[in-house]
Amino acid sequence: MQHNDESPALQASTNKPLVKGSITAALILLLLIPTWFISGLVNERQARQAEVVNDVCSKWALAQTVTGPYIYLPYRGAEKDAVKHLWLLPDDLTVTGSVQAEQRPRSIYKVLLYRTGLTAKGNFAIVLPKDVDPSSLLLNEAKICVGISDFKGIEKQVDLRFNGKAYNLLPGLPASDIDSSGLSASIDLSPADFGRQLLFDLPLQLKGSQQLHFVPLAGNSRFQLQSAWPNPSFDGTSIPAERKITNAGFAAEWVFNKANLPFTTLVRPGGISKAGLRFGVSMLQPADQYAKTTRSVKYAILIIGLTFSLFFIIELMQKKPMHPVQYVLIGLALVIFYTLLLSISEFILFDYAYLVAAAATIILISFYAKAHFRSWKTAGIFASLLTGLYGFIFVLIRLEDTALLIGSIGLFLILALVMYASRKINWYPSPQPSTVA
Repeated sequence: MQHNDESPALQASTNKPLVKGSITAALILLLLIPTWFISGLVNERQARQAEVVNDVCSKWALAQTVTGPYIYLPYRGAEKDAVKHLWLLPDDLTVTGSVQAEQRPRSIYKVLLYRTGLTAKGNFAIVLPKDVDPSSLLLNEAKICVGISDFKGIEKQVDLRFNGKAYNLLPGLPASDIDSSGLSASIDLSPADFGRQLLFDLPLQLKGSQQLHFVPLAGNSRFQLQSAWPNPSFDGTSIPAERKITNAGFAAEWVFNKANLPFTTLVRPGGISKAGLRFGVSMLQPADQYAKTTRSVKYAILIIGLTFSLFFIIELMQKKPMHPVQYVLIGLALVIFYTLLLSISEFILFDYAYLVAAAATIILISFYAKAHFRSWKTAGIFASLLTGLYGFIFVLIRLEDTALLIGSIGLFLILALVMYASRKINWYPSPQPSTVA
């Protein structure tokens, strides 16, 4: 019978530490390919969530930006039949309000919507520039305006008290150089009102989604908001002068004065840039499972590499070699962890989803190690080290500012552990005894 001498030679070559290590490293790199597809799947699910959120928000009301109130003052220019206008801003403005946020379910997603009740109070004082003749003012065409970015959020009729009289604000603005959408009403003004304080009181009920912003168009202004939503993000060009955030909600106050605003209370067209003034609050979702899943996928090479290194060291120490196919099966189990994490986190909190997916993966790989090495002790070592590894990655996912520091220290300790565990391994193959024919 003819014996095949290639198989023992090939097996001996494969089991050499250098060759086996090279094959293992190549498998680690190959297994990164499916993680790229998983990253694409996460992006696809995130895009689907954004599509659902945008659909619900567009039917309820989009993020709201409230501007004003302010007064439109038209006048006749020097040219024949030329009508120009000025914008009169309040001398003082105080806005107070509360925000009631809620999560509406849609499919497997939750959309954050809100209702807010606002009250704007303050006063105007008409002081004309020297180049505008008071007799040229078209006082019968003066209007008071409020900028509102999405009309769908107006829940009831908006009534305003100005200079002792009540007015009903209707959609439409006399000019669009401050706001492109909003409400306005014709008001009664006379020359006798010049130089006087003209008081106003504006209650406003609005619906919106995710964000509520304001533009401080006044000489001195104060904005006070409170809500039972415990996860606010204060954004825009100004942060609150005072704020308090607890599990019961938040309260915040913004204060502006003439010294930190780039305009006076009488503005010509084009004299205001809202982009540099807007501020407000975003109501954040308690957890963004897609962002956390994306962060966890970025650590895939660490999970796969360290797990393979653990198997590689133990097989050398126990002299029970594993076939490359077995490494592939273990690697696929590590990759499927991310699909489990992604799919489960769409139905339960991310922390619990991570626990379930990690536990399933650790149990599967530990039992596979028991089957190969035929040792419960070895299986326990794998379970303990994998638990520590997944726990370490979980901590890194939750950290933000100190993630790099903790990650670097953790990697250093892991490297030290690997060096210690492999200190007695003979990396040079034992010489094969020669046979004499």
